[in-house]
Parts: sequence; structure tokens; C-alpha cells
Amino acid sequence: MADRRAMLAPRNDAGRATAENGVVLLDGPDGVAVTMTADAAARTADSLLEAARQAREQVAARGPGAGDAGEGLE
Repeated sequence: MADRRAMLAPRNDAGRATAENGVVLLDGPDGVAVTMTADAAARTADSLLEAARQAREQVAARGPGAGDAGEGLE
């Protein structure tokens, strides 16, 4: 079984979304693929943007030299 810490390590490579035949396809790292309706994709985009904003605030609050992102995800 893979090391849990390695499995939870944050990725730097972004997923890619495309539209095909009226649905949104999201392709991510390691073969992750999700098909969503346009409405579900829009809600996902909003949720991702809000989570990214919060994560940036958390990193900024830790200050310089406080460790890597993803540290403590055990």
C-alpha cells in the first residue's frame, strides 16, 4: 500500500476542463476523469475558487518558512 502522506501530497499540475456534447469533462492528474453537467461544473468551479482563496489565506497566515503545503494532512 502506498504511503498515505504521499497520497495526500498536493499536486502542482492543474486539471483541464473541456466541453463536449453538452457536458463538461474534467481531466486531472493520474487519470482522474469526471463528467458533469454545465450547472454542476459551474458550482464546482465556484467551490474550487473559494477553497483556493481560503488555502492562500492559510498559507499567508503561517508566514514564511512555516513548512510545505499539505504538511499535517495525516
